[in-house]
Amino acid sequence: MSAAAITVAALLVASPSITDADRIAANAGFLLGNAHRCGIEDGRVTRAGQVVRTLISAASSDNKDEEDATARFSAFFLVSAVADPKIDKLVASCKRITAELRRLESHQLDQTLIGSNDERKPTGAPAKDTSGPGLFRPGDGE
Repeated sequence: MSAAAITVAALLVASPSITDADRIAANAGFLLGNAHRCGIEDGRVTRAGQVVRTLISAASSDNKDEEDATARFSAFFLVSAVADPKIDKLVASCKRITAELRRLESHQLDQTLIGSNDERKPTGAPAKDTSGPGLFRPGDGE
């Protein structure tokens, strides 16, 4: 097992996902880090990162939750972005990463349903499910 795979496993065990924003951040950091490692065009990775940022923001209950999830995204991205040159076997296949990135890129986000950080509900307020058919919701594809 490569050092990167061990580090990813340690990150998952040490700080388990407890919110949708955390799960989005961990999964997206792993996906986009591996996309970078696989040599996928920087513009595609950047655009996908912007979608992920919007999803993290929408799934966060407050600014602290969003900051924590963003830090989690960064940690997973950095660990996944570099292949261990001593190990021939990569953490994730580039074919699979390319397919999953394409799947993420195909999601349409309705910005009017997501809103902005300024419109965020106070902590503890129940989230209203306003997602319609065909829109990405945390937990889709799991």
